[in-house]
Amino acid sequence: MRQRKAVLAGQVKRWRKATKAEKSVILDHIVAVNGWHRDHARKMMRLAVAGVDVNSPRKKRAPVHRYSQEVIDALVVCWAVLDGPSGKILQPALPALVPRLIACGDLDCTPNVETQLLAISAATIDRRLKPYRTGLAGSLKPRSLTRPGSLLKSSIPLKTWHEWDDRIPGFIEIDLVGHDGGDNNGEFHFSLDAVDVATGWTETISVKSKGERIITQAISDLRLLFPFPILGIHSDNGSEFINWHLLHWCENNQVTFTRGRANHSNDQAHIEQRNWTRVRRNVGYYRYDTPRELALLNQLWPLVSVLTNLYTPQQRLQSKTRQGAKVTKIYDTPASPATRLLRDHPGSINTTDTKLLQQQLAQTNPAQLRRDIDLIQRNLLELARRRGATTRRAKRNHIYLSKTKTIRASSHESTNQTKRAI
Repeated sequence: MRQRKAVLAGQVKRWRKATKAEKSVILDHIVAVNGWHRDHARKMMRLAVAGVDVNSPRKKRAPVHRYSQEVIDALVVCWAVLDGPSGKILQPALPALVPRLIACGDLDCTPNVETQLLAISAATIDRRLKPYRTGLAGSLKPRSLTRPGSLLKSSIPLKTWHEWDDRIPGFIEIDLVGHDGGDNNGEFHFSLDAVDVATGWTETISVKSKGERIITQAISDLRLLFPFPILGIHSDNGSEFINWHLLHWCENNQVTFTRGRANHSNDQAHIEQRNWTRVRRNVGYYRYDTPRELALLNQLWPLVSVLTNLYTPQQRLQSKTRQGAKVTKIYDTPASPATRLLRDHPGSINTTDTKLLQQQLAQTNPAQLRRDIDLIQRNLLELARRRGATTRRAKRNHIYLSKTKTIRASSHESTNQTKRAI
């Protein structure tokens, strides 16, 4: 651009004294050298002749706001209730969320503001909420606590990422998230996460440890939280899942049990996403190892389940194409798991559960759920602050694990056999 403007400046003196035919030749020269359109070249020449500095940066245009601050304040309330989602997720949730907040008295706005709030686009939401996102810090890097279970792998079939059939609800992915706080010594609590592949319905339950019997019982309890029958479960190769207790439970309850490939987390892509959006985003990376913290965690998950499954939309990937290094992904219109279940899979849920789900949608106050969730989160945060910073300690057998310990004979020990006196 600098060279193009230099070519333009070199023709200014000729332009002032040139005839009409000569000016046409000058414009032909500028268009040929700079590659500009003829109208643009004529405009730039007029500015240069008038003494305007064409090298100065263009003044930023003042933003034109279509929506008033009253609309944005109402939008911030909806955004905070759903825990700060992006515009593409928040915009489809507004038609169901705004009337509920107004009916419950947590959103006070005029009919004109409500109409504008429902008409706002996803891009405008991201642009207008940008100042409110400032200061939201990221979390710590997660640590894997999965230990491979070598037994029974031949008895549990593999299922890779491209073999999932998302047309039938009931096939869930499960995973375990540890609350070690950076120090995996001693006992600490775990959260068992489960997501249905077809609808995105997610449920969570916390347990005191990852013992085989405890995890099997937790899966049995977690099964009752879903509004549809569980047909199959899919896990990684951790020893908490690959064991006889869970295998026998699946066989007795006629539940299909599959596992992913080792070191291929994409085989459990759906649950790996929920480990962040459901567990880490709500309780962080602190250490939880007391009975009070376990009780608070299990009080938190039912509230989070109602808010996310009933009111928080989710996107589903429809297709992915690659052209060289460019990958193009196409997503469907975001919808909540409850909407997908009632709209796309009405035959997977009985009449009683359908009425209960519709009644819950009509009577639940999302803002009150958010306040209850915030209260439990503050209690968990206060308990974590009282404990203080968690320092990672070395394991008791760290010398043997590092294979650096060597056993040498003492100076008084002889390696030769003793000889008898003659």
